[in-house]
Amino acid sequence: MIVGAQIYRALWRTSPVPDRNLTHRELNRALLARQMLLARQPLSALEAVARLAGMQAQIPNPPYIGLWSRLQNFQRDELTRLMEQKQVVRVTAMRHTLHLLTAEDYLRLRLAIQPALTRGWKTITKTRLQGLDVERVVETARAYVAEQPRTFVEIRDLLAKLEPERDPSALAYTARTFLPLIQIPPAGTWGVGGSATQMLAEDWLGKPLASVEEGLPELIRRYLAAFGPATVGDIQSWSYLSGLKGAVEQLRPELRTFRDERKRELFDLPDAPLPDADTPAPIRFLPEFDNLILSHDDRRRVLPDEYRKHVFLTAARVRATFLVDGFVVGAWKLERVKKVARLIIEPFAPLADAVRDELAEEGERLLRFAEDDATEFEVTFAEIALAESYAFTAS
Repeated sequence: MIVGAQIYRALWRTSPVPDRNLTHRELNRALLARQMLLARQPLSALEAVARLAGMQAQIPNPPYIGLWSRLQNFQRDELTRLMEQKQVVRVTAMRHTLHLLTAEDYLRLRLAIQPALTRGWKTITKTRLQGLDVERVVETARAYVAEQPRTFVEIRDLLAKLEPERDPSALAYTARTFLPLIQIPPAGTWGVGGSATQMLAEDWLGKPLASVEEGLPELIRRYLAAFGPATVGDIQSWSYLSGLKGAVEQLRPELRTFRDERKRELFDLPDAPLPDADTPAPIRFLPEFDNLILSHDDRRRVLPDEYRKHVFLTAARVRATFLVDGFVVGAWKLERVKKVARLIIEPFAPLADAVRDELAEEGERLLRFAEDDATEFEVTFAEIALAESYAFTAS
């Protein structure tokens, strides 16, 4: 099994390939190939999470749907078992958001991500924690969590007693920022909500974190494997790290470079997939917060500008979307009434009849995966002055 740092390692070489221009559609197809959205792959869930360089996981169910869209024969309990067996962890990572990462990747990359977490913490707390003895707060929280698993509410209440004049939520956020905490299952597994308990990574996994010096180059390589070819700005948007130009330059001898239609320099791993622009791209449903549309500075690679306002909503919400010919052209949501499961498809523009039929067929498969205990399944198209439904039985 090849996971984590071993991905593409056998493909690296020391002589760069001369630049050539890549079209917008070529970049789209390269991204879809690496995201396993041109064809479902015969991989394990562990291999897939590693290849994707993590999956955003603010709420529990979306990563499961993301894997269903990418893998052959994926079953929900496979990912749940990986979390229970400590092979996949739910942690604060890129962009200071919850992600699923393989345990191997988290240990290797966590300290490399720390400057991004610190940057986000400074932005959010601003003057609320001015003059705070951060080390005292963090070490108090560390000792508290080391005793036994704790919820953020418990951590917040403890730190509020330590610093009664401070904002309790900002204090808890400080602990989340500077401590390598892992949410313990069943938190983060399919259908499980509520307050999660946390453990220190070293205690949960029984291994130490790797150094920043080891982790940062690997972080860049892993990003390119999952999302390249990409600019330095793309890597920084995904990771929320700043000032990565020097780190990328150090890796230049082992990377391939290109130019996009705007003449920006793109970096890539040698021999990583670069399908033709006319490679067929099947219809795919993506869950909320899918990294496919969050991991580039220029999101037009998959999301047309005119549709951004329909996908990125208030309160940092990112809607579930679907792809037609490799690009986002609509959103979707699930509804459940007793034993009836309904998928509502919301196109952002008119769709051809053949595309609607394909969406209905794939949508039924999604419904049966996500709502497997329902007895009736409906796929409905919701558009201005137009509504159409497809109904299926449980058989």
